[in-house]
Amino acid sequence: MTTTNLGDQLNHIVSQARAALFEQGELAQLTYGAFDIAARLMQESGQDEIEVTYPVGLGLDRKPIESKRTYKKEELLGRYQLLAFQLLSVHGLVHLVAIIEALLGDVVRAVVMKYPQKLGGKRTVAIQTVLEATSIEEIHLRATDALLNELSYKSPNEFAESLQPLLSLNLLECPAFHKYMEIKASRDIFIHNRGIANDIYVRKAGSHVRAKAGWALPADTQYFLESYECCLQLNEWLEMELHTRWHSSEFEARTQPAKQLPFPST
Repeated sequence: MTTTNLGDQLNHIVSQARAALFEQGELAQLTYGAFDIAARLMQESGQDEIEVTYPVGLGLDRKPIESKRTYKKEELLGRYQLLAFQLLSVHGLVHLVAIIEALLGDVVRAVVMKYPQKLGGKRTVAIQTVLEATSIEEIHLRATDALLNELSYKSPNEFAESLQPLLSLNLLECPAFHKYMEIKASRDIFIHNRGIANDIYVRKAGSHVRAKAGWALPADTQYFLESYECCLQLNEWLEMELHTRWHSSEFEARTQPAKQLPFPST
């Protein structure tokens, strides 16, 4: 029975995250294109008013309860512009942060499962967890998940400091991570505070803060693209740093230039 070494396992995790980021970029562009097509067709139509049907609930028969609304053409175009130029960016931002959070969590799990002593001797596990576990690996996994849950409540700066002894790398040395700190803080504000910056945002955003407390955080297409590029850069930095510490033959084979076969002499 063959097992994947840790370096290749980590490289696979990073590669999967990169593919998820690429897919998010693709879906955002396709969605933006769909809004653009809908708006163009609406502008070209001769209708001044457009009726739209949408669900407002679900009946006892499990069928949608529908409502209708009649829009003025310019009003509906404004709604499409809101979707395309602001809400699409906010929703995309949520997905980008979710991908990076899952990436970091999966990397920590993989390393701790290989080196459980990295959890430290002071971490405790509930006796019920031990009794319910079917293997020592399951106990390690549950302890790691508990650790990740604790880290999720920390600021990105504190998160990076906590990860350093686990992964033997310092995320604060990555320029893209400092931008990601602001992206994650923005994500939290859009989800929990209706897009209005507060003191928590200002503290977490660090040097990349974009608004004072009480100001509305901007979210446009340009910001989404900058955030998308930042997440790709962070992914690339992690890939290189993890390969340095835990060698991946798959990464090496993929990044080395192909050897040229010599032409036969005539």
